[in-house]
Amino acid sequence: MKKIYLSLLLAAVAATAHAQWVRVWSAGDSERYAISETASIPYATSGSTLTIGSDTYSTADIDSITVVNPVTITWNGTSATVDIPDTAEGVTATISGGDVVINNTCTTIEHEFILTGSSSAGSLTYNGEYKTKFHLNGVSLTSTSGAALDIQCGKRIDLYLEDGTTNSLTDAAGGSHKAAFNCQGHLEVAGGGTLNVAGYTNHGIRSKEYLYLKQSVGTINVTAAVTDGIHCGEYFTMNGGTINISGHGSDGLQMEMDDSSDEADNGIFTMNGGTINVTHTSAGSKAIRADSTLAVMNINGGTIDIDMTSTATDSKGLVCDGDMNINETSATTTITIDVAGEGYLDDNDEKVRSTGVKCEDTITYDGGTTTINATGKYSRGMRAGTLIINDGTLTVKNTGTSSQGIKLDNTVVKNGGTVSASFKY
Repeated sequence: MKKIYLSLLLAAVAATAHAQWVRVWSAGDSERYAISETASIPYATSGSTLTIGSDTYSTADIDSITVVNPVTITWNGTSATVDIPDTAEGVTATISGGDVVINNTCTTIEHEFILTGSSSAGSLTYNGEYKTKFHLNGVSLTSTSGAALDIQCGKRIDLYLEDGTTNSLTDAAGGSHKAAFNCQGHLEVAGGGTLNVAGYTNHGIRSKEYLYLKQSVGTINVTAAVTDGIHCGEYFTMNGGTINISGHGSDGLQMEMDDSSDEADNGIFTMNGGTINVTHTSAGSKAIRADSTLAVMNINGGTIDIDMTSTATDSKGLVCDGDMNINETSATTTITIDVAGEGYLDDNDEKVRSTGVKCEDTITYDGGTTTINATGKYSRGMRAGTLIINDGTLTVKNTGTSSQGIKLDNTVVKNGGTVSASFKY
């Protein structure tokens, strides 16, 4: 009976107006399949399985199949249009020139929104109380009044960077909004496209709760931010893709911890793959920061490259207020930090140093290759409470005037690996 029902549902897609995709749901997650121009989708059933394209499902594992009728928002210069299908229950739109406000009162259906087109005076504000999906499909918005994309929803927000597309979000300068791209909920990013963000009031990208990047993510470029390039409030997880951050006035990427959150990963920075490049010129701030005394930074794979240029006085590269663990459980781990920014002598003739890696508690190396070049005056390669080295390669070169290799509050425990550095206790 279930097989017959699935077949009838897929066959009925041809009669559904506005339909763009079907979603096959299993174990709370879904896979999206595009509907062809003939309003059909190729599929086959055999025994207790359903095959769509190259994917085969056991019908016993399928929770449901849904037909997606997305809301499409299109910008054209200083104007915008919104196409709301009849099936988009609870969705209404208000348009003023290129500024669009979407209100969604539905709390039972995950509506999907496609953003496309370009506007030099456009924005989207979304208000809702249920999980929602946004597809950036070649959209370019420059706001003249506030955030370019402001998602006022505290639930899970799925953001898709459609493959092959370039998307740009730029906010207005001098406002009171929190970011050029602001999300009040849990932000999960997928899709192989490119997202360019420039923030001229506060952060570039802000997720009030967590920020989760899936393996399929393409490239995220934050080219300007008055404060943090990327700011998230609960935890940060990266499984793939590339993040490039530059032009920020405070931290490049800051992860905080929410004391009221019951999320299992609250306060944990996790990198399982992908690449983070930070060109850091902000004096007195951090390139990548896990900000809480209970924070944990787990780098299990991927590439981190931090360039702390000559103007980054008294700055820090990779910073964790708790423990830091570096290994290669997911993929090859490569960390490179160039500390060219200089320190200075304070009023008490104490050296204030720019530092490549700073960890308040314990750094544990179980793999990976870390290279720190401290070339700035008074610069320092690493500062930590305790350093434990079980495996991997750690190289710290301090060639700047009065520079320092590794400063430890406690001790170093060498159980393996390769270490090339000078130590000070």
